[in-house]
Amino acid sequence: MHKLLQYIGQIICFALIAIFIGYFSNRPVYHQFPEGKAQIKLAFAHGAAREIDCRRLTSKEIAKLPPNKRRPNNCSRERIPIHIQLTIDGEMIYDDLLIATGLSNDGPGRAYQKITVSAGEHIINVRLRDSKRESGFDYETTRQLTLKAHQNLAIDFKADTGGFLFR
Repeated sequence: MHKLLQYIGQIICFALIAIFIGYFSNRPVYHQFPEGKAQIKLAFAHGAAREIDCRRLTSKEIAKLPPNKRRPNNCSRERIPIHIQLTIDGEMIYDDLLIATGLSNDGPGRAYQKITVSAGEHIINVRLRDSKRESGFDYETTRQLTLKAHQNLAIDFKADTGGFLFR
């Protein structure tokens, strides 16, 4: 009889734990993203132009270098900052100067920005300057897109494919 009471007690204890876990696995209801909203993610890494242009070495200069350090060009490592702007429906959302990463400022500038917008039609304009020019932009893309509720729109940048990619 004593063993039977132990088994019944264990069954009741395990049933209460299972009910507790089952209830809190569905309650309270959690919404990761607001209803009727969409998300735009601007995310990329890009290396801008070098601060000082590369200089072609003469054959005499190359000959003076040790054999393991001979190269045709002499290039500085530092890169200029990247200017990036994101406008949605005519409103400036993101405007930043991305400084080159790395110990010698020779790595890519990185951007990651999440923007929550209402679902529907939007005009998105993205501009980027990665050269030494003082004004204007090297790359500019404007798209009119219809975003659905809970949609994620990713904006990436690839210079070799012509600029900004919308996915």
